[in-house]
Amino acid sequence: MSAPATATHDAVGHREPSKFHTFIALAMVLAVITGLEVVLVYTPWTPWIIIASLCVLSAFKFLCVIFIFMHLRWDKLFCTILFFIGLVLASGTMWALLHLFGADASKPLSSAALEFARAAQAGRV
Repeated sequence: MSAPATATHDAVGHREPSKFHTFIALAMVLAVITGLEVVLVYTPWTPWIIIASLCVLSAFKFLCVIFIFMHLRWDKLFCTILFFIGLVLASGTMWALLHLFGADASKPLSSAALEFARAAQAGRV
């Protein structure tokens, strides 16, 4: 017969929490943050506050996942640097896309587009 599994203890005798409980707690925190992100989208705040908040929350979730779920906390520094390079590249790409496509929203509509929009509202199109 095999010996029963015992909990690991440190030198003082405190019981070390199992990784299962750590993963479940982190999953619950990530679920709450995701719910907060969904609620944040429907708030009547200015768009730049919402976008900045979503970026910060997403970066925090990214860091939690790579450090805990992917065990990066115990890996070499080189692996951590690789993941941060990916985060920087993704953030830069997102920033460029927001500026690229957000620039058109600030320009006024041309007269032809404005006439088409009025006709569409009146039901003539």
